[in-house]
Amino acid sequence: MSNKNTTPLISKTAFSCPHCSAYTTQHWYQLVADSYSEDHRTPTIPSYEQVEEFAKDNDIDKETKEGLVSWGNKILSGKPFFESNKKPLYGNPIIQNCNISKCYNCKEIAVWVYEEIVYPNTKVNITPNNDLPEHIQQLFEEAREIVGASPKGAAALLRLCVQHLCKELGETGKKIDKDIASLVSKGLNPLVQQALDIVRVVGNEAVHPGEIDFKDNKEIALKLFGLVNLICDQMITHPKQVKELYGDLPKDKLEGIEQRNAKVLE
Repeated sequence: MSNKNTTPLISKTAFSCPHCSAYTTQHWYQLVADSYSEDHRTPTIPSYEQVEEFAKDNDIDKETKEGLVSWGNKILSGKPFFESNKKPLYGNPIIQNCNISKCYNCKEIAVWVYEEIVYPNTKVNITPNNDLPEHIQQLFEEAREIVGASPKGAAALLRLCVQHLCKELGETGKKIDKDIASLVSKGLNPLVQQALDIVRVVGNEAVHPGEIDFKDNKEIALKLFGLVNLICDQMITHPKQVKELYGDLPKDKLEGIEQRNAKVLE
């Protein structure tokens, strides 16, 4: 299984498309402002009836009619799209902090403001470990729902996930520093503790679970998603899998292992 992070980020030229989910090349476009004329000072949004009238109007030539109907249907779909017959705009101001990514696979576009996708509305492409307790999975899913609009809020929820997970693993759930140190002594990879320090779950800059930290951004939130799953994987999933494999051994093999262990302890 690949460890490649396929989550959409504004710093990437390839990620999982928020429309078709394919991991593929994304082409980026900047936006240019074109002011409406005095004759049409507001955006033009046709009605369904108007589009039908275009389609039935025999006074319009076929090519123009097809273009009008296609344009009207695209507007009414509510989806952003490129108007290919629009002439290039020279000297018009570029809209900063607004960008478009277009998927190589499905040709659909995503609209970004700052470093977040505002269209389409989508969850981050990281699912919770199935072995996480249900109430922690619910917090994880809530963080997935809001990470695009509020990475700070998502990070706060994910720190809460770590706190609850520590408690589920037999720790106090009160001082995460001590809880994680205890889990390391029980088999959690020490590198996880260092990673938690980087994202301010433990260490001198630790943020209290559930509290908003204004230093948080989407990159930190994405790391927290991965760390919650990693702790669960090492402390719940792997031991469960080993136990299941051990339990599937023939009875005589199990007895032999128990006898061997008993001799070692003598």
